[in-house]
Amino acid sequence: MFFDTDCGGVVSNIAYLRFIEIARTLLAEKLGLALVEMAETQRYPVVIHTEIAYRRGAKLGDRLAIEGWLDRVERVRFWCAFRITRLKDNALIVECRQSLALTAMPAGKLLPLPESWKKYRGLKTNKRPTG
Repeated sequence: MFFDTDCGGVVSNIAYLRFIEIARTLLAEKLGLALVEMAETQRYPVVIHTEIAYRRGAKLGDRLAIEGWLDRVERVRFWCAFRITRLKDNALIVECRQSLALTAMPAGKLLPLPESWKKYRGLKTNKRPTG
C-alpha cells in the first residue's frame, strides 16, 4: 500500500511489524487463541521481545508473502518466527522472531500456556514449516 512506503517508494520498517502482527494474529487463531475468546477471557499473548533482520528492501507495488510458525514453546513463554519474501523472485526481505507470554489482563499476571500446547514443548525448529 502507498501508506506503507516512504517518499522514495520503499516500504517502511514499521510496516513490516504491522504485517507480522497480522500474521501472528492468524497464527494464534490456528493455535486455538481466537480473538473473540481472548477478549472474553481477558487472556492475551503479549510480545516480550522482538528480533528482526531487514535483509532487502521492498518497494511500492511488490507483492509480499508472510509466513509465520510456532518456533519454540517453554513453560510460560513461546516463540513465533516469521519470514517475509517477495513473490516475483522469492527474495528474502525480512526474518523475525518474537517471544510472547500468555497474560491475564488487566492484572498483567503470567499464565501457563494451554494444556493442548504440551505437544509443542521442546520444539525448536528454526526453519520454515512445510505446507
